[in-house]
Amino acid sequence: MKIMFVSLGCDKNLVDSEMMLGMLAQKGYAFTDDENEADVIVVNTCCFIGDAKEESINTLLQMGELRSSGQIKALIACGCLAQRYQEEIQREIPEVDAVLGTMAIDEIVDAVEEVLSGRAANHYKSLDAAPVTGKKRVVTTGGHYAYLKIAEGCNKRCTYCIIPKVRGNYRSVPMENLLEEAKQLAEGGVRELILVAQETTLYGMDLYGKKCLPKLLHELAQIAGIYWIRILYCYPEEITEELIETIATEPKVCHYLDIPIQHASDAVLKRMGRRTTQEEFRAWIGKLRERIPDICLRTTLISGFPGETQEDFEELYRFVNEMEFDRLGVFPYSQEEDTAAAEMEEQIPQEVKEFRWDELMELQQAIAFEKAQDRIGQILTVMIEGKVADEDTYVARTYRDAPNVDGYLFLNTTADLMTGDFAKVIVTDSNEYDLIGELFHE
Repeated sequence: MKIMFVSLGCDKNLVDSEMMLGMLAQKGYAFTDDENEADVIVVNTCCFIGDAKEESINTLLQMGELRSSGQIKALIACGCLAQRYQEEIQREIPEVDAVLGTMAIDEIVDAVEEVLSGRAANHYKSLDAAPVTGKKRVVTTGGHYAYLKIAEGCNKRCTYCIIPKVRGNYRSVPMENLLEEAKQLAEGGVRELILVAQETTLYGMDLYGKKCLPKLLHELAQIAGIYWIRILYCYPEEITEELIETIATEPKVCHYLDIPIQHASDAVLKRMGRRTTQEEFRAWIGKLRERIPDICLRTTLISGFPGETQEDFEELYRFVNEMEFDRLGVFPYSQEEDTAAAEMEEQIPQEVKEFRWDELMELQQAIAFEKAQDRIGQILTVMIEGKVADEDTYVARTYRDAPNVDGYLFLNTTADLMTGDFAKVIVTDSNEYDLIGELFHE
């Protein structure tokens, strides 16, 4: 019996998929990435923004055709869209045999066995349930890096965001569980851990009464086999001096921080329900760059939020120009039902959202290209990602590059390298966002 997984959306969703794969593997199920070989298809869905919701629905419809034709025996939907729209999925896509909520991923084996035996199999748990943990994962990222989800849910209640309604309040995973999971990943060959949550900076507040991300970083750094630890999704108002000092002094922690600020106009930030001002952004960015001069800062922004005036946009544009973020992504605002922002007046026309998105991306492109040029002559440690077919060139990442969202370094060498190896490289050129280099010989 072969199962095919389609994991959509964020890296946090991917961790859930890997846990479900692990549970099914322990029960003897085999896996395939070919829908023509599959007996069961599981779609782990996303509904964070409109495009993600559309992709999830289209995937379910596509796989539903295989179910209705009899090519597969069962179709299961799980993840955020399944949590949010259970009744709509069952009504509009009757080919879906079972729906699992976001907190019920540990019941995937029961769901598969139930649908194969012809029984209804919807599984839901309270959004206050403890995060699923302690499950051996099937790592799908190539084996040399893996995401470590340190918490579930969010308490922030930003006005544009649906996550608290599909993932619940913030719940940290106990530290001992994370350390055990990280050891298992390291024993399986993982060399880079990427810490993820809706917000990593608040880790431990609910369990231990204080922010424990620095302590977690120190503990993870003791694990043999782990060489890089990368932190994503840090809310700026929760960054502490202790965290900055930990990043600066713990050798395994990458000098890389993802800080999703979303905007720079105080008026827009207030409507978003954010808890930081532009002045505070500037202060934290200044502290980080002063204490860790080579830090790589990544952020995300929303263009065309309800009520965003031309003056608000110009203020954001100036801020991006002055701050010169190393990495930056922009998303046109997506009007999501059941969020406070969806009911706000002064919704921005789609063409204006996209025009402002384009303006910001053009600005960031120029900044990024110039920063890449500035790397020429630098000596950097890289992780090998793979080899370019029929060429003496390897694809690699520096500490400045998170997988799938940032750039690459193309390493020209005849040396025999393996995926997951680390190498010291001198940067010889750049090509837009990417770097080009050669092995550095001391």
